[in-house]
Amino acid sequence: MAKRLLSIWFPRLASDISLRRRPVEGPFALTLRSGNADHLHCVSPRAQAQGLARGMALADARALCPDLATRPADLGREAAALSGLLRWAGRYAPLVARDGSDGLIADVTGVPHLFGGEAALRADLHGRLARIGLAAQSAIAGSRGGAFALARHGGGILPEGALAEGLGKLPVSALRIDHDTAETLSRVGLGRIADLIPLPRAPLAKRFGPALVMRLDQALGTRSEPVDAAPEPPHFGVRMTLPDPIGLQEDVMAGLTRLLERLCDKLGTHQHGARRLLLELHRVDRETAQVRVGLARPMRDPARIAALFERGVGEVEAGFGIDAMRLCAEVTERLPPEQLGSGKTLGGPKPRSEDALADLISRLGNRLGFEQVQRLLPAQSDIPERSFLLAPAAYSEAEAPPPRRGPPRPLLLFPPEMVTGARGAQPGHPPAQFRWRNMRFSTLRATGPERIAPEWWFDDPAWRSGIRDYWRIETREGPRLWLFHTPQVAGWDAGGAQDWFVQGEFP
Repeated sequence: MAKRLLSIWFPRLASDISLRRRPVEGPFALTLRSGNADHLHCVSPRAQAQGLARGMALADARALCPDLATRPADLGREAAALSGLLRWAGRYAPLVARDGSDGLIADVTGVPHLFGGEAALRADLHGRLARIGLAAQSAIAGSRGGAFALARHGGGILPEGALAEGLGKLPVSALRIDHDTAETLSRVGLGRIADLIPLPRAPLAKRFGPALVMRLDQALGTRSEPVDAAPEPPHFGVRMTLPDPIGLQEDVMAGLTRLLERLCDKLGTHQHGARRLLLELHRVDRETAQVRVGLARPMRDPARIAALFERGVGEVEAGFGIDAMRLCAEVTERLPPEQLGSGKTLGGPKPRSEDALADLISRLGNRLGFEQVQRLLPAQSDIPERSFLLAPAAYSEAEAPPPRRGPPRPLLLFPPEMVTGARGAQPGHPPAQFRWRNMRFSTLRATGPERIAPEWWFDDPAWRSGIRDYWRIETREGPRLWLFHTPQVAGWDAGGAQDWFVQGEFP
C-alpha cells in the first residue's frame, strides 16, 4: 500500500485562539518583543487585508492601520493549543506529529476509506475546524515534504505517482530550505521546483549545499522521511457519570473513592505521585463546583488522599444534585514504588512517621497555604541568627544539622532580650544575679565564654557593636540560659559594654 501523508497548516493559529477568547471587530494582531521594538507575531484576516504582515514593526503597522487592536503574544498558550490539536487530530490517523510551530503531519495510510475517501476526510477536517473558529489548510500527498509544500500553497490532494507533476509549479521556498538559498536559486533562474527536478544532484549539492538536495528528494518521495511522533505525556484524569443525581456528602465521598482508586492505579503504572488534585462536581443545573487539594509530598494512596477532600466536599452546595464527577492530578512528580506501611496491625498497615507528618503538613497547607507552613533548615554560619533558614515544609526535606565544633548551642533561640539588675559581673565572668522576664535568677554554674565575631560581609545593625561573648548559665531556679555581652576590645565600637542579653534556652 502506497504511503499517504496529511499535512495540516494553521496560518493564524495564535490570533485565532486569542480571538476565540476575546473577539475583536476590527483589524487585530498579536505583538512580540524583539530587540528594542515590538513586531507583529500574527495578524487577523482584516489586518492582512490592509497590508499588515507577520514580522512588520508595530510602529509601521500603526502607520498603515491606525485602528489596529493589539495584544501581547502568548507563546506558551500557542504551544498548548497546538498540543491539544495534535491530540484531537488522532481521530484521523494513528500517528500524528508536530510539523513546525504551526502545523501537524499525520500518516493516513489506509485511513481515508473510513471517511469515504481522501476528499471526504479533508472536508470533515475543515468543517470541524471551521466550527471552532480555526483557519487551516491541508494537503494529502505521497511524501511528507510534498504534503508540507502543498498545504502552504493552496492545499489539495496529489494522486499516487504525481508528486513531480503536482509540486513542479510551486516555488523552491516550499522545499523547507532557508531563505538565503531560495533567494540565490531565484536569482539564477531556478525559481520553481520543476526547474530543479531534471538537474543532476551532485552539482546542486556542491553549489547550494546538501540540504537542498535532501529536501528535494524528500519532497519527491525518493528519500524516506518518517513521521516521528513523540509519545504524549500521560494524562492523569478520570471521570464518572452517575445514573441518578446525588447530594449527600457520603455519596460524593464514595464516588470520589472509586475515582481515586482508578487514578492511583494509573499513577502507579507510570510511577508518578500526585502533588495537586482537582475534583470537579458537575451539577444538574450545569454549574460546576471545584475542590482543589494540595499534597506535601508525591502520593498515590487513595485512603490518605480521600481524607484530605472531606472538608472541601462538605462545603460544596449540591443544588438539585450532582450527576457527574471528574478527578484530575494537575501536578505530578516522579514516585518510584515504595512501601506504604511499616508493619501489620489489627487495623491494617501502620503509617510511617514521615507519612503522618506529610499528612499533617497537607492538612495545614490546604487551610493556611503551603507557603505558611515552614520548617527550619540548618545553615553554615556561626552567627546564631543566621544558623538556620526558614523554608516551606511542603517543598523542602528535613536536614540534620552538620557536626559542630565548640560549645553546644541551645535548641530554643529568640531575639536578644536584655536582662536587668545584673550584679556581681566582673571582667571575664557573667553576673551572679540578674532579672529576666520579671523573674530573678542566681548563677549556679557558668561555662564559657564562646567568642563570636560578626561577619564583615553582612551589614547587620544588631552586630555593629562588635564581638560577643556567650555564656552557658545554669541557674539555681532551674532554667539554663544562653547569655552574652559585648566586651571592650580595641578596634571595636564597644557601645553598651555593660549590657547583658539572653538569646536562648537549653532544654
